[in-house]
Amino acid sequence: MNRVLFRFYAELNDFLADGRRGRSFEREFATAVSVKDAIEGLGVPHTEVDLVLVNGESVEFARQLRDGDRVSVYPVFESIDITPVLRLRPEPLREPRFVLDNHLGRLAAYLRMAGFDAVYRNDWQDAELAAASSRDRRILLTMDRGLLKRSEITHGYLVRETNPRRQLAEVIGRFDLAGAIQPFTRCLRCNVVLAPADRASVAGRVPPRLEAAELHQCPDCGRVYWQGSHWRRMRQILEHAVAAGRPSAATNEPAHPDQP
Repeated sequence: MNRVLFRFYAELNDFLADGRRGRSFEREFATAVSVKDAIEGLGVPHTEVDLVLVNGESVEFARQLRDGDRVSVYPVFESIDITPVLRLRPEPLREPRFVLDNHLGRLAAYLRMAGFDAVYRNDWQDAELAAASSRDRRILLTMDRGLLKRSEITHGYLVRETNPRRQLAEVIGRFDLAGAIQPFTRCLRCNVVLAPADRASVAGRVPPRLEAAELHQCPDCGRVYWQGSHWRRMRQILEHAVAAGRPSAATNEPAHPDQP
């Protein structure tokens, strides 16, 4: 029997049972088990993990656990440099692109509103979502914990909030996106980068009072955008999400590697 001591940090505790959150706990294994299998067996998807220390040394997911091992597990460090130690995933996506599952259509629109490349289809199955994430190097946003356990997915995040506006704030805060927002540069419907509108081509499609306004058009679907009352409402949504997504220094757990 192998007895192993675990300690999970920061938001990884969201995946654990109440009695295991924010503290060290012991788990027994009758047979040899890898770090990855042990972590996912406790309910934490490997895509949420960026660093594992066993007895103070960084290890890979394939490392077999032994009796008496002490395991520290840390979340994805999107904005913190941990290159001196072993990172378990490819490098963070400094120009983040997303693919979202079937439950996150409104969040996809909000991310596009903020200028981020966010692919969404309401008819994609799990295999298609996983393939798009892996093939196109997109962060998979999902509310399905099991989906993130697929081995081909390297960048993924389990969205905790259920309200779309709070989801937007959560994602902005989690991936430190506030400084990368480019509002109203993508089509909310097609996810395509907007282009300046050819006024002749949109004549009769916008109110006369906008003839001198700055207009943009989606090269794909042809939808025309301008700064009206809807624009001001969306800007307020973005400003609120950025403010709400800022981490609270009083509640943040230290992010540096430590022992259990």
